[in-house]
Amino acid sequence: QVQFVESGGGLVQPGGSLRLSCAADESIFSFWTMGWYRQAPGEQREEQRELVARIFQNENTNYADSVKGRFTISRDNAKNTVYLQMNTLKPEDTAVYYCNGKRMTPTGIMNFWGKGTLVTVSS
Repeated sequence: QVQFVESGGGLVQPGGSLRLSCAADESIFSFWTMGWYRQAPGEQREEQRELVARIFQNENTNYADSVKGRFTISRDNAKNTVYLQMNTLKPEDTAVYYCNGKRMTPTGIMNFWGKGTLVTVSS
């Protein structure tokens, strides 16, 4: 079991910024593909989570169209941490943001989620 712990959520006004962090208790963090997903508050099912951004082992990234140009994902392998810098926030960005880590192994795919951090964009 790998633990991912998110932090940095909160209440922000439209147009504002937040930086989310996700720390992993994993010594080979660099082997993981890390992603940020979001889900409307109150929704429970994992399949309802929307991919926001993802960063691969080689540090290539991809983003949902709705956040391109506003959000930036990055990772610091020395600190076992992935970040999501969110700028020009909009009310529709309000969601619970989840950190996800995936890693291929000889026996299959390892896939773990954090517990989420709430981001509320409101005036």
